[in-house]
Formats: sequence, structure tokens, C-alpha cells
Amino acid sequence: MNATRIPGHSTRDALRARWQALSSSEQRSLSALAWVLCLALVYSVALSPAWQTLKHSQAQREQLSQQLAQMQALQAQAQALQQRTPLSRDEALRTLQSLSNAAGSGLQLTVQGERVSVQVKALPASALAQWLRLVRTQAQCLPVEAHLNQASSASPGAPLSWNGTLVLSLPSRASPPGKAP
Repeated sequence: MNATRIPGHSTRDALRARWQALSSSEQRSLSALAWVLCLALVYSVALSPAWQTLKHSQAQREQLSQQLAQMQALQAQAQALQQRTPLSRDEALRTLQSLSNAAGSGLQLTVQGERVSVQVKALPASALAQWLRLVRTQAQCLPVEAHLNQASSASPGAPLSWNGTLVLSLPSRASPPGKAP
């Protein structure tokens, strides 16, 4: 009769014989070590990633809540801009000129067809940001180009200011809907 050998069968027999040759205290020690290794493996594969996710979930939830609030504010702002009544070119130009006069001598306007070139001279950054926001919402003009450089300040603690040019586009309508030109 031809005996077939099962691969790994002799290895299993050798390990079983080696195990039987160990004393009972060595067998208990190796069994305890095997349990510790199994527990460490289960912890590192199953429990640790879940624990880390749970640990960081509150911070991620707060971050997502802040992002949601910002997105909702931007959505409300976009909806408000869509619902406003369009200005005529002349109304937009008058509004732009009054906003520029209110901003001070740091702005000089030059009208060129449907565009307005704005020369900015040593205008504080906060005033420029406020002026641009008002220009977009009230005069309905949009910036097309910006070539700005930080103005050098005489004192180290002075607020940031800008020099350069901005090009704005005026609304293209001759008159708002419902009004005669």
C-alpha cells in the first residue's frame, strides 16, 4: 500500500510532540503568551481604530458644523444677491462714485465704457475690503482685474495699506427692467 503524505502533516506532528515534551508550566506560559498576542492583535486591528475614530469624532463634528454654518451664510448671501433689483449702468456709476468719495482720497475713478479703472493709493486694507464689498452689493460692480502691491509704511506698527489699480465692470443693462431708457 502506498502511503500518501499530507503536506504539513509531519510539521504538525513535530509541533505536537514538541508541545508534549514541554513541562506544564512552560505550556501555561506559552498559552498565556499566545492569548496576549491574540488580544494585542484584536486590539490593534479592531478596537484601536474604532477608539481613535470615537476620540476624534467630536472635534470633527464641530469642524463640520462650522463649515456648514459658513456654507449656509454664503448661500444666504448668494440668494440675497440674486434677488436684488439690477441697477442701470448710470445708477451703478453714481453709486460707485458716491462710495468712492466716502472712502476718501485713496481712490480715483476713470470710466472707460463698461469698465471703471480705479487707482488705489495708500488705502488701508480694511477700508479697501469694505469698499469692495459695498461696490459689489450696492453698485453691483464686479472686479475684473486687480494689480495691487502692499504700500510701504513709515512705522512698523502701521496698518497694512495697498497701492495699485483695480478694474471693475459696470452692469451691462442700459436701464433696469420695467423702466424706460
